[in-house]
Amino acid sequence: MSKIDNKSQILNSEDVDRKLLRLSWEVYENNTKEREIFIVGIEKRGYIIAKEIAKYLSNISDIQVNLNSLKINKDEPYHDEIKLDSFENKFTNKVVILVDDVLNSGKTLMYSSKFFLNTKLKKLSILVLIDRNHNLFPIKADYVGLSLSTTLQEYIDVNLTLNQKGVYLS
Repeated sequence: MSKIDNKSQILNSEDVDRKLLRLSWEVYENNTKEREIFIVGIEKRGYIIAKEIAKYLSNISDIQVNLNSLKINKDEPYHDEIKLDSFENKFTNKVVILVDDVLNSGKTLMYSSKFFLNTKLKKLSILVLIDRNHNLFPIKADYVGLSLSTTLQEYIDVNLTLNQKGVYLS
């Protein structure tokens, strides 16, 4: 673990890429019979991770991968409308993988999952790069890059820019 600007680096760029590739293989292994999968990333970092997962899935399988973005107010998800960049009716009887960077309390993923409850899905799974194990809502990730037990005072920063790509603890 290295220190950068009083932050401890938990994962470097290569570690993040390795985790995302492994997660992509897990998604593929659990959905080998599917012809089509929808990867829905929660804006901003969740969508960036979803793009990487979609790219890896397209490279390792013949499954048609559809990438979508979900916009939600992470601080107050019950105040603003949740918006998807496509029509939800195309998810009927399909597999949807909902992607975010960090599972902290579970609030964002709970409200994001709620968005899909009016559609008859075949399966809805959650994929996160980091699971902090501080759930306040009854939600769990099906695919986890790294499970990291932290104190409530610590902060996880997922940086996905090319020059500082990594996961940091402060």
